[in-house]
Amino acid sequence: MWISITDLPPEGRTFIIDEQSVWTAPMHEFGISGRILSPLRGEILLIPQLDGEVCGCVVRGRLTGKIARPCDRCAEDACVAIDSSFEDFEPFPADDSPDDEDKNLFSDDAADKEIIRLKDGTPQINPEALLWEEFLLSLPVKPLCRPDCRGLCASCGQNLNLGKCSCNQDEGDPRLAVLRNLTLTPKQ
Repeated sequence: MWISITDLPPEGRTFIIDEQSVWTAPMHEFGISGRILSPLRGEILLIPQLDGEVCGCVVRGRLTGKIARPCDRCAEDACVAIDSSFEDFEPFPADDSPDDEDKNLFSDDAADKEIIRLKDGTPQINPEALLWEEFLLSLPVKPLCRPDCRGLCASCGQNLNLGKCSCNQDEGDPRLAVLRNLTLTPKQ
């Protein structure tokens, strides 16, 4: 979904993106496991910034919804609520190559190629790509099903949140046994 910046009014235009394939297709493409529990909805305001010619676009938006991701400790579903507000400025550099107007502006950065481009000499922006980027930034690095998740037994794989396993509990390195009785007292 490419939008020509020159078609936007000076006060900007708001776009609402609630088509779930905007998120499910890239999740599948990039191997991001998870499923949508509550529909994801992106609201994005694009405001062109003019300085004689178009020089960039102010982007303000909000992304909401809920997804399930595998817990980092036990692999059960971890519910992740997404409520992310963002503001950014996407600059459009001058077109230095009039013979190649359709080339992407940021050849070294693949992410920017998906967000910004020149098409027939007109700068365009892709709000879906912007929302996908914000979606990725809003995901936790280590999702947990609950804060006190006990994880899986390293020996048998039993989910320790459901109960103890029958594995022998290793007492640790016998050379460090003297440290088991160590108690720390707080400074006063």
